[in-house]
Amino acid sequence: MSKFEISKEDTKKMQRIGLKMVKYFDAFCSNHGLTYFLCGGNCIGAIRNKGFIEWDDDVDVFMPRKDYEKLQRIWQDTNDYIIQFNRENQPNYATSVTIHDRNTTFVKTTICNRDIAQGVAMDVFPLDPAPNGIKRKIQQFWAIVYSIYSICDTPKNHGTLIRLLGHIPLFLLPTRKIRFKMAKFAERKMSKYKINECDNITELCAGPGYMMNDYPKEIFSDSIRVEFEDTMLPIPIGYDQYLKIAFGDYMSLPPIEKRVNHHEYEFIDLDTPYLSYRGIEYLKNN
Repeated sequence: MSKFEISKEDTKKMQRIGLKMVKYFDAFCSNHGLTYFLCGGNCIGAIRNKGFIEWDDDVDVFMPRKDYEKLQRIWQDTNDYIIQFNRENQPNYATSVTIHDRNTTFVKTTICNRDIAQGVAMDVFPLDPAPNGIKRKIQQFWAIVYSIYSICDTPKNHGTLIRLLGHIPLFLLPTRKIRFKMAKFAERKMSKYKINECDNITELCAGPGYMMNDYPKEIFSDSIRVEFEDTMLPIPIGYDQYLKIAFGDYMSLPPIEKRVNHHEYEFIDLDTPYLSYRGIEYLKNN
């Protein structure tokens, strides 16, 4: 459980921080010819609310794999934003790219003892071509391997048995260096398929449930810009089909008890850089 409950005021403030971040990201992508789409709750919010869902507190986007890899090569950190992804000498402990606001503190429970950025974050998830038949099962296997060795932790919220089984690959490769090499190997294996050879696209880095989804590739063949708060941002041209596959009846509100954010966190200060709390509110054990 979270140590703190996030207030409505902080949720609104996180939305303003996230909106500023995605505006910067949008301009960066436009300037460098990169394609991206709002995804998940942000895509739903764009259609249903013309902005953030009331209880949503972050920004998530999709990028086609080639744009996702280019982003990692060309991004330049600023005084406000820093990018993190898994590198041997700078682990991210996440399956995807994250961009953090340097001037805020948002310490998640799962990474509170790791020496990484702890600011309000925007997740960038790659989209990969999905083959058919047995090749798809093999792709999913490598995606799970990639997830375990990227995060260096076992799957949570999927039962005790799955969590226990997840300890086995970590035990077999005990050092960060060899785990990093295995993660990069698994990433190459799962992302090797060509879009012109596949009918579908999938999201391999957004969690075990989502990696099973197959989306017709036409959904992401182009984007349309729609109103989102006080700006216009891109969503997939086939957003309706994408959202129905991923979320079902996305236009209906969930039960009241589910209208909450789902992050577990230890500490939050949206006005102070996270480095001010290093060794105090995170990385306490080191």
